[in-house]
Amino acid sequence: MQSKPLIGLNANYRPATHDRPAFSFVGAGYYDSIIAAGGIPVVIPPVAEAADMDAILDRLHGIVFIGGPDLDPHRDGFMRHASVRTMEPRREDLDRQLMSLVVRRRLPVFGIGVGMQLLNITMGGNLFFHIPADVPTALPHKDPLDAGHRHGLEVVPGTIMDRIYGDGEVRVNSMHHMAIDELAPGFQVAARAPDGMIEAVEWASDDWVAIGTQFHPEADSASALDQRIFEEFIEGIHAQYGVSRTPVAAGV
Repeated sequence: MQSKPLIGLNANYRPATHDRPAFSFVGAGYYDSIIAAGGIPVVIPPVAEAADMDAILDRLHGIVFIGGPDLDPHRDGFMRHASVRTMEPRREDLDRQLMSLVVRRRLPVFGIGVGMQLLNITMGGNLFFHIPADVPTALPHKDPLDAGHRHGLEVVPGTIMDRIYGDGEVRVNSMHHMAIDELAPGFQVAARAPDGMIEAVEWASDDWVAIGTQFHPEADSASALDQRIFEEFIEGIHAQYGVSRTPVAAGV
């Protein structure tokens, strides 16, 4: 593998309006964090063909799925809570198809926010669609008046999150109203909020680098320690691919 791995980034999407063209966009924190951790970010446009997605993935060493608006519960056969604000269909189409290809290949993946939720859904888990309604005893996980809203984090011993944060009080940003309910098979919880809500997950065996955080380690409200998650992800990619990169063929 080249000294710096190529890390894909999906992008948010806004359609054209009467006075503005359509465009894709990525928060600078995502690619800045990848660069700081020793990777080379590559933004993936919303291509429609699976073959084109495969051609892109053939060249990548890993992928980060960014946060953003909500996934549409209708696509998974559930009712849509009134609080759900879905992402643009063109982005969701790409994200869902891209994630399916990523998990089939076992390409290293780091899902953030809705990216972690999509990873969990794709692997067979499900979600709470509105925490205040589904779990009335939960802590506030979103404050519309405070973009830097934070809560505690309880890490699980022996996990990547434990390696990063260790002992002592940990607080992370929180800006979500949906969350993991049933965890997908093969994953383990790596951290929870004090109310028990899942805040981080990781693949339970060493044959795949797959992690997720509900909080946002790339955001301005993140701590210096949070950046270590990107570093652990890049280190995991180096460990998986070693000194050479053989493209991973699509398959089951």
